Amino acid sequence: MTRTNRTVVPESRAMLKQMQYEIASEFGLYGASYGGGADTEFASELGTVSGGMGSRLYLGHLTSRDNGSVGGEITKRLVKQAEQSLFQ
Repeated sequence: MTRTNRTVVPESRAMLKQMQYEIASEFGLYGASYGGGADTEFASELGTVSGGMGSRLYLGHLTSRDNGSVGGEITKRLVKQAEQSLFQ
């Protein structure tokens, strides 16, 4: 069986990406390497490296555990939001 990481609602992609950067910044994953802090105001720019073909992200310094903790926190927050919207 083939699995795909297809976004069910494509319009949510930008919001999920922003949430990813905010959580990683809260965990201090980007701030230590890029000189930033836990400030999430500029979270979308954290980790951006300018290159010849525009900008790209280089996050090779992060471990699988770090990345997994960000994904787990995203899931927890999305489930919490869904539960709150169900019981209002």
